Amino acid sequence: MKKFLFFLIPFLLFCGNLQAADGFEAVKCGSDIPKALMGKRMKNERVVVLEARHKDIGLKDLGASEISDHMDTISWLICGSEYMLIEADSVVRDVLPFPPHSKSSPAFDGLCEMKGIKMPEEVVGVLEDQPGKDFLPVKQAWKVDEKNAKFVKLPTEGLLCARSGIFSLDGGK
Repeated sequence: MKKFLFFLIPFLLFCGNLQAADGFEAVKCGSDIPKALMGKRMKNERVVVLEARHKDIGLKDLGASEISDHMDTISWLICGSEYMLIEADSVVRDVLPFPPHSKSSPAFDGLCEMKGIKMPEEVVGVLEDQPGKDFLPVKQAWKVDEKNAKFVKLPTEGLLCARSGIFSLDGGK
């Protein structure tokens, strides 16, 4: 019987940890949120369940974008600030504290042109709205490096992005 308990107790503890782990369990407001999320495995479950479990950090899903078959960017509101995560194979590979955006400085996710040449990588960032223009100048931008699953800061001079990539709830149109 002792041998059975010797194996059963660690197994039950391990299973309990698996059930609770969803990637956000280490996040605390006021702490280093990117560090707390890096390398965490994210559970594939309904967003409303995940948000309800993490009311303490004000977790809210802000949307996602598929980069490839195994990689996505996902935006979350955590502790009152926005973070964009690169998830590859359900593991958080990089975390970007996303800059504030508004109707006059909308958030963007899509393809851009650098000095008239189309960029092959997905770009995320904040644009400068200019009514009536289809391509807008960029205030801050990062490309998604698919090979290394990282956000890479881009220079903004000469960078223009299509208005159609605006995704923020605060508009920009």
